[in-house]
Amino acid sequence: MRPVDDEFDYTVEYGDENTPPSWFPGGHLPPDARRMGLTHHVPDGALLDFAGKLDAAKPYHRVTAWVLLVVFGLPVLFAVLRLLQALSD
Repeated sequence: MRPVDDEFDYTVEYGDENTPPSWFPGGHLPPDARRMGLTHHVPDGALLDFAGKLDAAKPYHRVTAWVLLVVFGLPVLFAVLRLLQALSD
């Protein structure tokens, strides 16, 4: 907690001064991903970081999450359907 700002007469609260702000890249990676060596510089880590920043309370973030689910889920669904078709022949 910082002292009162005289110009606006309110108390300014900050987090720990040693931690980077939440909008810096790589701040939303899960600990397991960090242990595996993923960072926001590699594609998988960047995707995890992006998905970690999504907030379920915001409608556009929900739409983005559903679009990501469709984009990554459809190839798996098509592969399973192709496999089932090959097994039935």
